[in-house]
Amino acid sequence: MEFTIRDSVKEDMPQVMGLINELARFEHEAHAVDVTSDDLQRDGFGDKPLFHCFVAETDNELVGIALIYPRYSTWKGPVIHLEDLIVTEKMRGSGLGTALLEAVVKYGHKLGVKRISWEVLDWNEPAIKFYESKGANVMRDWDVVQLDEAGMQRFIENI
Repeated sequence: MEFTIRDSVKEDMPQVMGLINELARFEHEAHAVDVTSDDLQRDGFGDKPLFHCFVAETDNELVGIALIYPRYSTWKGPVIHLEDLIVTEKMRGSGLGTALLEAVVKYGHKLGVKRISWEVLDWNEPAIKFYESKGANVMRDWDVVQLDEAGMQRFIENI
């Protein structure tokens, strides 16, 4: 099946939201999605967009996305974070993931960033093998650290 990779537009966000929900179900975290299509439209397409999104399209249907945003490394300088690379189940193995990752890498290179980083679940061996086959270094000795809204509130209350 042929597909096209392009920059997303505001009108894509309802379908992007569908892919985000598909990923959340795959990761057994469907209940954890709080963002809405309206949030994506506001946050990605205002005066100061918070993210950039590439979409993969076939037959007027979005079948994949790569959502990235800028970060700054105290060791490297400007970097990009790949928040999610999503390929719908029916398109896995079609080369779509490679094409989306290629769009991200070319974009980062054009911007002159020093690194592109992302996380992958330790049980998602197909994704780990895919990223390693593309030359990515899966750093298994690092843990992700987060404070969610409730955690931030508890932190503030205990100051």
